[in-house]
Amino acid sequence: MFELTKSQKGIQKAALEFVKGELDKDISFKMEKEGKFPEKILRQAAELGFLGVHFDETYLGGGMGQVENCLVSETFCRKDATMGKALTLWGYASECLLRFGNDKLKEHYLPRLLDGEIFSGGCFSEPGIGLNFLSQNTIAIQQEGRWIINGIKNNVMNGTNAGFYIVLCRDRSQKASTDAFHMILVDAESKGISVTDSGRKIGNNMISTAQVAFNDVSVPENHLLGKPGKGIAQLRRFFIESHIASAAQAVGIAQGAFDRALEHVKQREQFGKKLAQFQVTRNKLADMATQIEMSRLMTYTAASKFDNGGKKLEHIAAMAKKNACETAMAVSDEAIQLFGGYGYMGESEVERFYRDAKATALFETPESYQNEIIASETIGKIRTK
Repeated sequence: MFELTKSQKGIQKAALEFVKGELDKDISFKMEKEGKFPEKILRQAAELGFLGVHFDETYLGGGMGQVENCLVSETFCRKDATMGKALTLWGYASECLLRFGNDKLKEHYLPRLLDGEIFSGGCFSEPGIGLNFLSQNTIAIQQEGRWIINGIKNNVMNGTNAGFYIVLCRDRSQKASTDAFHMILVDAESKGISVTDSGRKIGNNMISTAQVAFNDVSVPENHLLGKPGKGIAQLRRFFIESHIASAAQAVGIAQGAFDRALEHVKQREQFGKKLAQFQVTRNKLADMATQIEMSRLMTYTAASKFDNGGKKLEHIAAMAKKNACETAMAVSDEAIQLFGGYGYMGESEVERFYRDAKATALFETPESYQNEIIASETIGKIRTK
């Protein structure tokens, strides 16, 4: 079992106390149905230091690491899958700014982000192309000290309410190769941006998802993040961090679904016995608990390796997300079965855990992407004649 330090246990306890006091089930049901983001609760989380615990203290962050970030994410999602995801993804892709941005950009955007004042969105996927990097059509042209961006991005998290976007785009002067892409920060108030909400989804319905079009959008030259032509390498590096965070969310979702199923079978009677007394139920609970603990161990091991500067983490992070998402799907599905017909009703909460588990598995990178990363590392180079 992964051992937490005294400080980490304190963060976990504080996060648990916060969600018990602030994440109300009835309010959450209403907001999920209406597709509203919990802005008031986000501000409260910011005041208590739960936003960006892994960001530098210089920018109002917690100055801690991914282990602490995972503890907060898991705890929030365990209490409420949908609201937990919203409160942990308000700043999606902002790690790209933290890791690769210049001091001026970080000083301007990050304190406002970590104060809950603005959101961020990652513009990485394109219609009909997804994350097929070399086929992407969003173009950046360097012109008189500025970048001119044209193209369309879809599945943009926080698309309708972001204060800034992190955009992957190809330098038109370069041939399509892994060294021809830039990562550029674009202020959401820039002229030439149009946003179209994607509508209701199967899950994650407190978080907006949108298509974002860039039509001759002009941004300053110093909005380039990192080195020119290193956009894809930087994005893959960001995915390591994001996959670990997604794994923690999935572990929280799985544990939340399990908690509710366990409470149900300990109370519900059938044929004069509690459901928890039947051997078939006990076997299911044992399998669910084992799956969750395995996923938690893999997730926190990956987070610890990241915090300690471990090398070759891409496939480990991919394994963590793949395993945790599979666990969240399996456990939430079994939870619905244990509830019976009532589990399919919204009041039970487990149907929402199931929907958000699926959304987490599909979010950002699909399982096929993770499989390719894991397979590439496992197989290595293949010699050809």
